[in-house]
Amino acid sequence: MSERLSPSTVLLLLTPPLMWAGNAVVGRMVQGLVPPVTLNLLRWTLAALILLPLAGRVLRPSSPLWPLWRRFAVLGLLGVGAYNALQYLALKTSTPINVTLVAASMPVWLMIVGALFFRTPIAARQVAGAMLSLAGVVLVLSRGDWAQLVALRLVPGDLYILLATISWTFYSWLLARPNLLGREPPELRADWAAFLLSQIAFGLVWSGLFAGTEWALTPGASIAWGWPLAAALAFVAAGPAVLAYRCWGSGVLRVGPTIAGFFANLTPLFTAVLSAAFLGEPPHLYHGVAFLLIVGGIVASSPR
Repeated sequence: MSERLSPSTVLLLLTPPLMWAGNAVVGRMVQGLVPPVTLNLLRWTLAALILLPLAGRVLRPSSPLWPLWRRFAVLGLLGVGAYNALQYLALKTSTPINVTLVAASMPVWLMIVGALFFRTPIAARQVAGAMLSLAGVVLVLSRGDWAQLVALRLVPGDLYILLATISWTFYSWLLARPNLLGREPPELRADWAAFLLSQIAFGLVWSGLFAGTEWALTPGASIAWGWPLAAALAFVAAGPAVLAYRCWGSGVLRVGPTIAGFFANLTPLFTAVLSAAFLGEPPHLYHGVAFLLIVGGIVASSPR
């Protein structure tokens, strides 16, 4: 696994945070149209339909997927069933600034989990890069006013997004360790559509269980069907689900989950740009300063 940040690798790792920023904006826009955990189920159901023509053969009884069902059941739980369901759920009770701030701790969790569970040493440059990137994220989230950070108060949504971040951390490390919970055949990993559909197949089982629990515990839950919800679902299925997962998986394989995690810290900046375009919130000077800090953290974390 090379750690060189080539232009193609940078493009791969820039695409997921851009899609995730769009996912956050769209997720806030449809909060009143569909329950959050159900939104996750609908998103991945559409993503599976998109991938079926490309990789439906992986679901055949003779597929190499089924002997590895334990590994893909875990990947489906962490990456498909839990991560975005928890994120959408967090936005119901927590403010966007809290949700994004907690999610931005991903590089730190990647280093900690790597050291504790995957015997990966933490280099001084990675610590320095984490501090630079987090400083940039905090600058964005505080909008240049540090008093806003002091006024933060934790709510249940903050716990949800923390659990989501930890879930994604373990998912990323499992991607980088293809021999855990069974040895993946090279042909399955090489076919990105088949690899993603394999995760979604199990993830839909988890998502269905979680959505069923949501409806059982939420009397009066409903879905406001219409073009706004249909357009939102089409975007979150094709972009943040299929395209982002495709690029993230390839990027993690090239540079490892720790360095890839620093690119995820660009999500708040992309969110600021998309918020200006769709929510009428223009960017400011501190966004540019934060961008330099985050990119500096990415560069500092890479040895080459």
